[in-house]
Amino acid sequence: MMRKVFLVLLVVLSISIFAKATLYIYNWADYIPEDVIRAFEEKYDCRVVYDTYASNEEMYAKFKAGGGKGYDLIFPSGDYVSIMKKEGMLQKLDLSKIPNFKYLDKDILTKTTYDPNHEYSIPYMMGSTVVIVNRKYVKEYEKSWSIFDREDLRGRMTLLDDMREVLGAALKYLGYSVNTKNPKELEEAKQVVLRWKKNIAKFDASSYADGIVSGEYWVVHGYAENVFQRIPEGEEEYFDFFIPKEGGTLWIDNMVIPKGAKNVDLAYKFINFILEPENAAKIADYLGLPSPNVEARKYMQTEPIYTVEDLKNCEFIEDVGEALELYNKIWLEIIM
Repeated sequence: MMRKVFLVLLVVLSISIFAKATLYIYNWADYIPEDVIRAFEEKYDCRVVYDTYASNEEMYAKFKAGGGKGYDLIFPSGDYVSIMKKEGMLQKLDLSKIPNFKYLDKDILTKTTYDPNHEYSIPYMMGSTVVIVNRKYVKEYEKSWSIFDREDLRGRMTLLDDMREVLGAALKYLGYSVNTKNPKELEEAKQVVLRWKKNIAKFDASSYADGIVSGEYWVVHGYAENVFQRIPEGEEEYFDFFIPKEGGTLWIDNMVIPKGAKNVDLAYKFINFILEPENAAKIADYLGLPSPNVEARKYMQTEPIYTVEDLKNCEFIEDVGEALELYNKIWLEIIM
């Protein structure tokens, strides 16, 4: 009799576990602190499955190939919100289900030209890619993109494996727009990147953070937050993060619900949860970035690596339309 009772309880427990609502998220790696996700699971008695990608291009290619089915929430940058919106890949949002939207900085919202009325996207974080220098090995340097021209650092530097970020860096270095559609300007940028390529170890979007902290690389181009999280306590002084004097790219990553999402209500709950000021502050502190959430700034306990003010010389990456084909062609010529 006891065995039957035990089996019944086991079946009931199994059913309750498998019946638990699950939110499937596709996002950049190391982009939300684990305790925020756990707090969401506890609050809504659900489970979160979190898969990651290294670039917008990787995420987009997966969706184009049909591999994105099953995800309820993704975090594309603004230019890819524009592309995916045009291709009918995103659901329209009901802002009444996201009351914490009111906490987002109005000035930052004016920069979301890719979705000005927030019909499809909600800003998550904003910032710029930066150059990070390990000062244990590099004592003197100019805070410029020209650092990648330094032959004395050959083999000790990396550039992101990201077409728009790398070409954007070269375009800003030359004094051009990161969104140029001018073939002559893009050809000049290609030549700059090919020159830089001779000095870098590789184009890398996944291992550069561990590499610069370990000393394998001395100068890397990447996301400050990825490196910031890995610096051992007490060694912060050895790492310099800077936006080059010529300026850089400006990115805004967003929360969007793809068409075909199964757990739409849970996705809305997650977006609203992320926008709660205390949670938004935890995320900004974890990443070392300025928060687009005005109310969250009151709860932050860490000074960000750079401020919203520091981003003024940066230019937002926009959808370049048909010129994307030329960008892709040039990028292939660079990485081949």
